[in-house]
Amino acid sequence: MSSPALHRRRALRLAAAATATVLGVTLLAACGSDGDKSASASDAGSDGKPVSITFWGWAKGTKDVVQAFNASHPNIQVTFEEIPSGNAGGYAKISNAVKAGNAPDIFNVEYPQLPDFVSQGAVQDISKLVSADLKGKYLPQSMELTTLGGSTWALPLDASPQALYYRKDLFEKAGVAVPKTWDEFKGAAAKLKAADANTRIATFFPDDPSTFEAMVWQAGAKWFGTSGDSWKVDMAGAETKKVADYWQGLIADDLIRVQPSFSQQWTASLQKGETAAYLGAAWGGGVLKSTLGTDPSENGKWAVAPMPSWDGQPASGMLGGTTFAVSKDSKKAKAAVEFATWATTTPEGIQARIASGSSSAYPADPELVPVAKAAFKTEFYGGQDIYAVYQDAAKAIKPNWAWGPTMGATNSSMKDAFGKLGQGTTVPSAVDTAQQATLAELKNRGLKVAG
Repeated sequence: MSSPALHRRRALRLAAAATATVLGVTLLAACGSDGDKSASASDAGSDGKPVSITFWGWAKGTKDVVQAFNASHPNIQVTFEEIPSGNAGGYAKISNAVKAGNAPDIFNVEYPQLPDFVSQGAVQDISKLVSADLKGKYLPQSMELTTLGGSTWALPLDASPQALYYRKDLFEKAGVAVPKTWDEFKGAAAKLKAADANTRIATFFPDDPSTFEAMVWQAGAKWFGTSGDSWKVDMAGAETKKVADYWQGLIADDLIRVQPSFSQQWTASLQKGETAAYLGAAWGGGVLKSTLGTDPSENGKWAVAPMPSWDGQPASGMLGGTTFAVSKDSKKAKAAVEFATWATTTPEGIQARIASGSSSAYPADPELVPVAKAAFKTEFYGGQDIYAVYQDAAKAIKPNWAWGPTMGATNSSMKDAFGKLGQGTTVPSAVDTAQQATLAELKNRGLKVAG
C-alpha cells in the first residue's frame, strides 16, 4: 500500500498526462469499485444531530447558495466564512489554516492553484466519493483540471471561457467594429484613442497573471507537461512569445491602460468612459454588472462578444474558474462532497447563485446553463442573451492545457515582474523570470524536471 505522500508525488508527476485523458481509462480506473458510491451524510455519527461542516470561499453568490442548501438539507448544515479572493490573500489564509490544523472542511480553489494544493498535501483525494455518473455531468475541460494522476481532487463549479465586454456607444462613436482578430483589436484601440485622447480600449492587469495566462492558453501554448516521471516546463514557446510581444506592443504604444484588476482606478475609468472594453471571463459579466449596474443610466451601454482570436476562428482559454476541494484533515468528506455536488449540479444550487444578481458563472454542468441564463437578469446588457456567447466560447476552449504544481510561485514571480512594467521590465522578460522561478520551485520541492 503506497503512502499518501508517495501517492501525491505520483499524482503530480502524472498530472499533465492525466488531464489529457478526460473520462478515459486512466480517470475511471482511479475510482475503482468504490468510486460508484454516492456521497452521503453518513459522517453524522449516531447522535442523530445534523452534520456541521465549515466552508470558506469568495465566489459571487456563495452566501445565497449556502443559505439555500441549509434550508433544504436539515441533515447537513454549512457554516460559511467569506474570505478574500485567492490571490488577494485567500490562498495564504487557507494554507496557513491547513498548516495549523484548523482548516475548514471544504474550500474554494481555482483551477490553476489546485495542483499546488495537491502538491502540498492540503486536500484530500475524493475519488471514492465521486461516481463516474457525477463526473459525466461536467464539461470535459473542467474534469481535466480537477483530475490529477488519475484521481479526483475537487469538484468543478464553473467553466470560465473568455469573453469581450465592450461599450457599444463608444465603439459606434469612434466608428469601430467589434474586433474578431487580435490585429483588428489593435486597430480598434488606435481608432478609439484617435477619437478621444483619454480613451483606451482595455486594461492590462499587472496584479493578475491569470488574464495573461488565459490569452496564452487561447493561443495554443502548453506551459506544462510530463516526460516519464519528470515535469516539462515551456513558458518560452512561440505561442507564448507571440502573446507577450503583442501585449508589450500595446503597452509601449499607449493603446491600453495598465491598472490593478477591479481597482478604484479601473472602476473610475469605466465609469468615465475612458476604458471602452473589458477582457474577462464568463463570470466577468456579473462582476461588471455589479460594479457599474447600480447606475440605471449604464443599462444597455454594454454588450458581450466573442474574444478576438489570432485567426478569427472561435478560440478560448479559461480565465480562473472555481472548484470545491476537501481539506486534508476533514473528517466529514462525505458531507462536504454532498454539499459541493448540490452546489454544482442541481438547478436549485445554480439558481441560488445566479439569482443573487452578482454572479454570471457558466456552470461546469452544461445541463444547467438554461437555469443560469433564466436566473441572470440582462437589462444591464440591453437584454442580450449573454449566455449564448458564453456557450459558444465554452465549446471553443482549447483542450489539453494543464496547470503546474507550483502556480503559486509562478504567479507570484510574474505578478512582481508585471508590477515593474515600464521600469526596465517588459511582458516577455516577466514571463522569462516566471519560468526561472517555476523551475527553481519544482526542484526545491523535489520534483523532477526534464531538460
